[in-house]
Amino acid sequence: MADDVNNLVLEHLRAIRADLRDVRDTMLEQGNRLTRMEIGLAGLRRDQGTDAGGVAELGLRLDRMADTVRRIENRLDLVD
Repeated sequence: MADDVNNLVLEHLRAIRADLRDVRDTMLEQGNRLTRMEIGLAGLRRDQGTDAGGVAELGLRLDRMADTVRRIENRLDLVD
């Protein structure tokens, strides 16, 4: 009878260990997936920064063109 109880306890402990191993493997996989997501997000942020720089440069060019057009209008007396 005591052997049956010991075997039952050992069987449960083995099952718990197997479950913990599965949980650990799942957590490692989730950690790896999270790391890949963070890397992807960093790439998106880098791309957004590059895009923002391009937009700022275009804004500067438009401002310069507007100044040039104003000067041309003033020289040709086209301003009301």
